[in-house]
Amino acid sequence: MTSTRKAYRAGLLHSLGDPVELGVDASYQYISDGLLIVEEGKIAAMGEAADLLPTLGDDTPVEHFENALIMPGFVDTHIHLPQTGMIGAYGEQLLDWLNTYTFPCERQFENKAHADDVAARFLAELLRNGTTTALVFGSVHPESVDALFEASQRLNLRMIAGKVMMDRNAPDYLTDTAESSYIQSKALIERWHGKGRLHYAVTPRFAPTSTPGQLALAGRLLREHDGLYLQTHLSENQKEIEWVKALFPERTGYLDVYDHYQLLGERSVFAHGVHLCDAECARLAETGSAIAFCPTSNLFLGSGLFNLPMAEQHKVKVGLGTDVGGGTSFSILQTLNEAYKVMQMQGARLSPFKSLYLATLGGARALSLEDRIGSLSPGHEADFLVLDLNATPLLSYRLAQARDIAETLFVLMTLGDDRVVKQTFAMGEVVHRR
Repeated sequence: MTSTRKAYRAGLLHSLGDPVELGVDASYQYISDGLLIVEEGKIAAMGEAADLLPTLGDDTPVEHFENALIMPGFVDTHIHLPQTGMIGAYGEQLLDWLNTYTFPCERQFENKAHADDVAARFLAELLRNGTTTALVFGSVHPESVDALFEASQRLNLRMIAGKVMMDRNAPDYLTDTAESSYIQSKALIERWHGKGRLHYAVTPRFAPTSTPGQLALAGRLLREHDGLYLQTHLSENQKEIEWVKALFPERTGYLDVYDHYQLLGERSVFAHGVHLCDAECARLAETGSAIAFCPTSNLFLGSGLFNLPMAEQHKVKVGLGTDVGGGTSFSILQTLNEAYKVMQMQGARLSPFKSLYLATLGGARALSLEDRIGSLSPGHEADFLVLDLNATPLLSYRLAQARDIAETLFVLMTLGDDRVVKQTFAMGEVVHRR
């Protein structure tokens, strides 16, 4: 953590809440010439530069970023570490894609040296794209989680991850057993959960690859340890949903499988939710569970269009997920680009400030971390980005025509990518410099 006070001058922008609930004007704070003061890894103050500069001592360094915007670090609520090496794999929908590309790629993570190499590349990509917190699937191998957490700890990142639990309907080389998955997950929890800024997520891949016995033990882990997360997949693909009905005929639906095994709750995040009904949305909201909206993978794998307005109507917590490697970019900005199009295809709009919310504070709320990340408010951890408004010639030219911060934000999310991220900070320290 930082040991001295530092200040950063640029435009400041952060979300104050969901614009659907607060109204657009009350949902964000923008200061065109702002100052962010960081001390001991936390945000000590933020406000108008003219007001705060006179309060600084001569020993406080001020870094001034011209034509730049400081925002909270992005939050990715669904991504797969082992699929980094197969991003952009051609030609399949979900179930065939898993068998053709995903499972062979994940097999390599039994080798710790391979896991270490990919973990370093994975975190470098996240930080290069401005993502400072992510909810991450490992592989079935504990080595994958060890590799990610070791690398995250060196950078002092707030990361959440878990070993995949998968004891059926997958290749023999990738399956564990209900008992071994419990024992290995428990050991990882004891080794990593709550260590520094790290959290553990109980991670059954999805209902078809876990027996009832394994799902029951996943629920047992959640009850045995405080503050654990639960991450899995839900209602991504129509054939997947039919498969779940065939495997669990005694349950009323896909979500009910997880509900039966006590996997819903305040720290439970279900990826996709493309084909949910009203009753399932109501149950997610009732239990405080969240959905990870993953537009690039939903389009790339032909899964369907997530109904964000229905989730909003039921007050379901929603975060944004890149879902690499079904998703095609580590960039949250590019993911928002696709999210906007998903809404357009349904006759709905995704406003720039709703996008800002989903990428930052909304993701933090989906992870029950809004008191720590997702905001520039004093007391929050100093995970933030410096976005370069002149990153490319086209971006620079287009933003010169922008009339207000709403248009600037929308252009950033449609034209922006990793080139826009000038610097990424974690706990007040630079962890990426373009």
